[in-house]
Amino acid sequence: MISRIQGKVKSKNSGKILIEVTGGLSYEVLMPDAILRNLEKEKSKDNDIALITYHYYQTDPSKSIPVLIGFLNEIEKEFFEKFITVSGVGPKAACRALALPISEIAEAIDRADLRLLKTLPGIGEQRAKEIIAKLQGKVGKFGLIQDRPEGAIPNLSQDIREEALSVLLQLQYRRKEAMDMIEKALKRNHEINSSEELLNEVYKARQNEKKR
Repeated sequence: MISRIQGKVKSKNSGKILIEVTGGLSYEVLMPDAILRNLEKEKSKDNDIALITYHYYQTDPSKSIPVLIGFLNEIEKEFFEKFITVSGVGPKAACRALALPISEIAEAIDRADLRLLKTLPGIGEQRAKEIIAKLQGKVGKFGLIQDRPEGAIPNLSQDIREEALSVLLQLQYRRKEAMDMIEKALKRNHEINSSEELLNEVYKARQNEKKR
C-alpha cells in the first residue's frame, strides 16, 4: 500500500498531477481541486513535492486498476476518509466533489447548508442530505484548516451583488462607497444568500456605526 510519495512535479492538469520519483518512474496522482490550488505553496524551488496518499483499487469485472489520491497533510486525508463513509460517495466521486476549501465544506456540513453542498460537483440534493445526516457534528475540527485565501469572501452570485449595488445607487450612495459596503458585509457574514440579506447586513453595519 502506497501511503506517501515524493518526487518532482512533471505536469499538472485539472484533478491530477504527474510525479517523477527516483529512477525516472512516474506516478499519476489524483488530487481534489481545492488541494491542487494550494500545491504551488508546497513545492520547493526545484519542483519537489511530498504528498500523503490514499491508495485503492478501482475494480470492474475484467480488471483492477490501482489509484492514488494525493493530499498535502494527514488532516486533509482524514477528512476525505470521513467523506467517503457517506453511502454512495466513493473515492473518485469524493475527489471530484472536494472543489471548495475543506474548511468551507466542513462548516457547511456542520450548519446543514444544503445550498452550498449542492454546488459541489456530483452532489445533488439527496446526496447533500445524506452527507449532513452522516457527518454533521463530526467534522468541526476540519473547519479550522487554514486553506482559504486571506480575506476570502463567499462565492456569491454576481447577480446578487449587482442587484444590491443597483439598490444602493438608487438610494444616492456613491458607487465606490456602495461597493465597499457590499464587500465588507460579505466578509462579515458568510451565510448571505440573497440581495435582501446582503442589504440587511449593510444596513446593520450602518446602524452600528451611528451608535459609536
